[in-house]
Amino acid sequence: MNRKLIFMDVDGTFTVPGGHIPPESAVKAVQKARENGHKVFLCSGRNYNMLEPLHKYGFDGGIASCGGYVYAGDDVLYDCPLTEEQQDKLITLLSDEGVFLSIEGKDAAYSDERAKEYLKQGDSRNEYLLRMIEAVWIGLGPKPLHEYDGCPLYKVVFTCSDVEQIAPAKEALGDELQFIVHDFSEPGCYFGEIINRKFNKGSAVCLTADALGFDIADTIGFGDSRIDIEMIEAVGTSVCMGDGSDFLKERSDMVCPATNEDGIEWAFKKLGLI
Repeated sequence: MNRKLIFMDVDGTFTVPGGHIPPESAVKAVQKARENGHKVFLCSGRNYNMLEPLHKYGFDGGIASCGGYVYAGDDVLYDCPLTEEQQDKLITLLSDEGVFLSIEGKDAAYSDERAKEYLKQGDSRNEYLLRMIEAVWIGLGPKPLHEYDGCPLYKVVFTCSDVEQIAPAKEALGDELQFIVHDFSEPGCYFGEIINRKFNKGSAVCLTADALGFDIADTIGFGDSRIDIEMIEAVGTSVCMGDGSDFLKERSDMVCPATNEDGIEWAFKKLGLI
């Protein structure tokens, strides 16, 4: 059996959306796969600090900040924060338009808690977004935005009522940064991420495979949302969660049951990893 290099998105894949504790079946599947000689990496939009609580489950390394920071054990494979000019311009242009921001460095994140209050004023369409926002505030412990200390940033997350609010920043920085509006956004309530065009989950997968000596054909990627598309397109075998984005399902080699339906274990068995 060829050794495989497996990449695992977190929110909505290894854990349920807005959750922090993975199903026991997923944990056991990862551990058993590693016992069988495979390597398993986290591959997430979360920063390194937000991935640390998951290291206890025995991952071999991770792709953090959508590819901006990549590590294997204690070795750093890639490190590419925004420039000071990019982050200053981005924060200013978005703040001037009234966009609620969450900004992420390597070891800390800073969030505008007004976003949570804004979502609570909406109707039931905001429930998913509110769970995600509360997961960030309550479970992952970011600091208030006003405490931002100027550390290098890898990603900016935004919440706004109108996509036109991000237009000035996109016009000024769109050639350098990717502005992603998530599928679960709806009119009047938009949620998305801004990432450097120098990297993505797909480029990080290729970099990791090369560093560890794996053929890209022997890589497997698990995801659930549009933000995972570059990873899904880069890996040798792609898997989308059953409750994931239709956009991603259409482009994946396999669709497995949802996370809370033991989907990770099901797929690992189907792929012969355990």
